Amino acid sequence: MSPRFNRSVGLLMTPFWQNRMLLKGLHLLALAQAFRRYRNPRRRRSGAYLTAFYERAWQEAAADLGATYESLGGGIGEITLDGARIRVCENTSPIDDPVALAVAADKVLTYRLLTAQGLPVPPHAAFRLDQIGRAAEFVEWAERDCVVKPAGGTGGGRGVTTGVRRPSHLARAAAAAAVYNDELLIEEQVEGDNYRLLYLDGVLLDAFVRRSPSVIADGRSTIARLVRNANEERLRRGWGVSQVLLTVDLDMERTLARQGLSLQSVPAEGTVVTLKRVVNENQGADNATATALLCDAIVADGARAAWTAGVRLAGIDIITRDPGVPLAESGGVILEVNTPPNYYFHYHKSDGCFPLAAAVLERLLDEARCVGLPTDNREANRP
Repeated sequence: MSPRFNRSVGLLMTPFWQNRMLLKGLHLLALAQAFRRYRNPRRRRSGAYLTAFYERAWQEAAADLGATYESLGGGIGEITLDGARIRVCENTSPIDDPVALAVAADKVLTYRLLTAQGLPVPPHAAFRLDQIGRAAEFVEWAERDCVVKPAGGTGGGRGVTTGVRRPSHLARAAAAAAVYNDELLIEEQVEGDNYRLLYLDGVLLDAFVRRSPSVIADGRSTIARLVRNANEERLRRGWGVSQVLLTVDLDMERTLARQGLSLQSVPAEGTVVTLKRVVNENQGADNATATALLCDAIVADGARAAWTAGVRLAGIDIITRDPGVPLAESGGVILEVNTPPNYYFHYHKSDGCFPLAAAVLERLLDEARCVGLPTDNREANRP
């Protein structure tokens, strides 16, 4: 038999979801969809709102501390006080160490470091698109739905798909995640509520519980129309509602399917439809302060996770059914160490505002004063 014939037979015997041509096609389709979203003028408009939010947050923080804020353009601001100079860009500031950023951006490395410290993380496995058989074995082994995500280099829930249970789900989810990183991660989908804990130098500053994005049915509109209406409202009201638009993606498809719905479904009036399990695209009203709900053990675990990753300003994401008991008791996990963390939802919660920029700026200015000389960002970061 010819080598070409043998290769053809091999392709026919390969499970359809492992077929390289199929995976390449799915990946190219996901790339095209991501590019179309990136070029969407509505999303660019939404991004401009977020930049304006950060400029306002830093301006207010500077004013509260008696400092002067000057916009340098491109979302970069310069804050000066008593000869000290601090430059910021959206949620990035000199408090963020580049090496710590690199560590936290590598989810597989972060999980390994946390595990070595005895901190609970989801059962997981790393793979690449051409190693999807490894991920399929994990799905078969797992006792619950799985999550597929890029193993690094992204944030905001981009490329993350929940509810993966079948090989066909896995193929599409892996192709979508590979848009953002060649290294991929599959993990068990741990049940419970999603909490963000914010630490600065090991001290808990704020915490909130994050609900999934949803819409309320009017009994006439399809879910696709409800999503469009919600996005129009977000554009109309700017950062007062949410930091981003809702994305129609595989995670939305899988989340709806688990409820027996699709984008073309018309639910009964008053039905609350959960759109995504990935919480990053929710709105301020979906989040509520949870600091008082956390037991001491969870607060300590979050601080240890930030220390392990070497992160000064850290947003620690945990999943737990009960924040009042240790993670080991509830089956909860540490899901991620985020740096620099998103500031937006600390300002926009259903029950109040925590002015994160002011806390960060005060720490930076205090450190700059300790140097004793007019300083730039490099000097402000010296120990």
